[in-house]
Amino acid sequence: MSRVAEGVSPLELADYQKAVRLVLRHPLITPGYPDKAALATVRRWADQLRTDLMEVLGHRLVTTADTARLQRAQDGLDATRPALTRAGRPFDRRRYAYLVLTLAALGRHGAQAALGELADAVAADAVRIDGLGLDTARKPDRDAFVDAVTWLTERGALTLADGSATAWAGDPERAEALYDIDREILLAVHHPTRVLQHLTSVMSLLDSAGALGMSAGRAAQRRDQARRARRLVLENPVAYFADADTELLGQLRAPALAEDLERLTGLTVERRAEGVALIDTSGRLSDLRFPGGGTVAQAALLLAARISAAVQRSGRHALELLPAPTAAERLAARARRIDAALPSRGPVAELAGLAEPEEVPVYAAPGDEGQEPAETRYPFVTDSWLRGRLKEITAEYGAGFAADLRGDPDRLLDQALDLLAGMSLIARVDGGALALPLLARYRGVTARVKTRTAAQLPPRTALFADDIAKDPTP
Repeated sequence: MSRVAEGVSPLELADYQKAVRLVLRHPLITPGYPDKAALATVRRWADQLRTDLMEVLGHRLVTTADTARLQRAQDGLDATRPALTRAGRPFDRRRYAYLVLTLAALGRHGAQAALGELADAVAADAVRIDGLGLDTARKPDRDAFVDAVTWLTERGALTLADGSATAWAGDPERAEALYDIDREILLAVHHPTRVLQHLTSVMSLLDSAGALGMSAGRAAQRRDQARRARRLVLENPVAYFADADTELLGQLRAPALAEDLERLTGLTVERRAEGVALIDTSGRLSDLRFPGGGTVAQAALLLAARISAAVQRSGRHALELLPAPTAAERLAARARRIDAALPSRGPVAELAGLAEPEEVPVYAAPGDEGQEPAETRYPFVTDSWLRGRLKEITAEYGAGFAADLRGDPDRLLDQALDLLAGMSLIARVDGGALALPLLARYRGVTARVKTRTAAQLPPRTALFADDIAKDPTP
């Protein structure tokens, strides 16, 4: 029997699980973020949360008077949870850079900061970084900077005392904004577990010892692997058995994993022949819903149905089967892309002793050295085939798509494939994509374009899926 939430009565278990989902979905909780009730909910259960999150997942919960900060144990690099702009779009590299420089500049300010002065401080630092800069005379630079400031404002690190950031972005000569600075929240926003100046690779941010079973003692290894397996199921749409090493595979199949996660989160663990998934049909924990609304999600759903139909073909029309990159190979590829942006000169490189970018290792599980892993192959569809299917989808359902994406099919296809890959439905590879087992859940999707009448405002068309999966994964 699971020992999770041992001190919680059956009558209060649902409230406790709500607190668990809150802190897992929002690793930083403040008096106003994500809402005014969240911090009180988490603080009520803080002691039990600290115990269970460490025991089950290896996460550390730090609470103060005005913050609850979850320090996650990280096993991989996840590109599916970006910071978002005021318009809901993912941050680009410029915005991330402005966010980091703004945090640094705020550390040198007092209790308040004027937006124009803060922009000047960030600009002074940005000009020393090749290819960055911040020119407050340029509207795109001002917009990017305000997106970074707004991200901090939403979390309570900054509070608008006077003026308007939007007005400043429109005309900094005529408008200004004044912010109060919350030092406690500011510290919680940026709380690294490593000394960043000493890192030579993003891989150093990962909890590789625990993730790779390298702790001292066999019992500690099993504990670390069990935590890693629970994190894998919790933080991904599906944990495929084909991606797991021998020891992790045993933990994924253990009955205790489902018992612990179900009691901790209040959700249901589903087991299939190919892997394990934590099912969140209500959206209580998921940060990304699929199927979902919007042009990209609609196009992705219809594209998933067409890929799934192609997978069912047999005989001479059957798709070619190819191996997917392993989890370790995908991690190494992401790390190389991130490490390519590390400064090769300057004080950071000198502190880190960085001469040449280090080779990112691909790890094997202990005891697996010299063994050839079993190769799993998946149906492959080419880029040209995908472009053709999207063209068909756009011709049939394009009336319900956003005009800018309908007119840019390459961008729509790229975003739709990224969404499918983020949901573990496909794996993107050179020349096309591989259909993963979870894609079969969306087999047989049908859709229709529903046109609103003139009395229904706003007058536009919308796409609706008539036959979608009943149990979308997180």
